[in-house]
Amino acid sequence: MWQNKNDKLSRTFKFNDFSEAFAFMTQVAIEAEKQNHHPWWSNVYDTVNIELNTHDAGNIVTQKDRDLAAAIDTIYEKYK
Repeated sequence: MWQNKNDKLSRTFKFNDFSEAFAFMTQVAIEAEKQNHHPWWSNVYDTVNIELNTHDAGNIVTQKDRDLAAAIDTIYEKYK
């Protein structure tokens, strides 16, 4: 589940291996481009950490972040 802390939506995603994690990141990147809203993220092997906030709004959580988080959750459902 997404956590709202320090003016960011944050979530950690776990996968079976690096290839699966990278495939997920690729799909998220495509969606982020469509929404013109890009995450802060990191990947180590089977784990992807994502943080969302809106820079143009003063680095706070906005509807843009909630919309992208929902799209990311939809993408992640394919990996469960």
